[in-house]
Amino acid sequence: MSRGRLFGTLCSLVFLVNLARVVFAPLLNELLSVFPTMGEATAGLIATLVWVGSASLRIPTGWLLTRVARHRVVLGTGTILTVAAAFTASATSVPMLGVGALLMGLSSGAYFVAANPLVSELFPERVGRAIGIHGMASQLAAVIAAPLVTLVVLSQYGWRLAFWAICVAAALVTVALYLAARSTDLPDAGGNDRDLVGAARKQWRVILLGIVVLGFTGFVWQGLFNFYELYMLQKDLPPATAKNLLTVVFAAGVPAFFFSGRLADRFPHVPYLLGIVAVFVGCLFILTRVEAVLPVVAVTAVLGYVIHSLFPALDTYLLDTFPDDSRASAYAVYSGGMMVVQATGSVAVGTLREAGFAYDLIFTCFAAALAVLVVGLVGFQRAGKLPS
Repeated sequence: MSRGRLFGTLCSLVFLVNLARVVFAPLLNELLSVFPTMGEATAGLIATLVWVGSASLRIPTGWLLTRVARHRVVLGTGTILTVAAAFTASATSVPMLGVGALLMGLSSGAYFVAANPLVSELFPERVGRAIGIHGMASQLAAVIAAPLVTLVVLSQYGWRLAFWAICVAAALVTVALYLAARSTDLPDAGGNDRDLVGAARKQWRVILLGIVVLGFTGFVWQGLFNFYELYMLQKDLPPATAKNLLTVVFAAGVPAFFFSGRLADRFPHVPYLLGIVAVFVGCLFILTRVEAVLPVVAVTAVLGYVIHSLFPALDTYLLDTFPDDSRASAYAVYSGGMMVVQATGSVAVGTLREAGFAYDLIFTCFAAALAVLVVGLVGFQRAGKLPS
């Protein structure tokens, strides 16, 4: 069987693990009504737990990859997702819902650490293109998350149906992935990657740059997209428009993954990354200033395209830069560190909201802090102090 078919099953599984991460954002409003004891800070904590879970297993997964083949770890993540989705669908209390969110996050974190190096090694001559397509499949899940939630909350099963659907689909895709991997000639590029700590020491400068760029940008993004619907409602947009703007954000990310992966193969990596973050900062500033529906929709679309361009660009930079003997280990250390930084974005925004701060003020301050970071990194890059 060709590597293309294995890649196809990976794209199917990444669709599901990302759906498990992003489905909580459009569900927050529904969960606030279903669980009366839940406030905005608790809702933000539920969303944060998904990303805390996604961060928790990344470095341990990197260690596991020094002993277990990449595709076997990916199969394990499909199994975890199946069980976690069933548990979340059965939740009867806020603590149980929080545990389910954490478990679903665990599956996604382990998946990306194992699957992204595998994808880059399946197609070593076209890393950016492969990462872009893989990311585009992930992004399609984000696009359907809000419409899916709209449908399931109207069904007789309510919000639980979304998680039961993920459970069944994950079980089927995991079986398909096992069959595809068994009959594919797998790469052995990571055969010498056996020292997690050694890889981190050798590649610490590249790892640190990745954590700084995506960790802090992701912190802002987490806080923004998990509260996007509530933020738009504060701008007095109609409820239906506010809910569907999440779809606009994520739909804009589909072509972003496709094109940015290819551009990352062609442009100098670091200037391209910093340029994307700078444009994101500008879009966020503009978003805090516009109120009318059409300008908000236009800025939302551009913002969605820009932020999702960052993910394949950074993954291409890292996976193309790390050598075979440290790729998965170094990527796991970066990934775990990056997720720890960005995971608290939602709970930070929720806490600031309950303290009485307006969304516009919160995101203006976030954008200003990120702008200072970009200026500093550009200065380091011009001085030749950033790894290229």
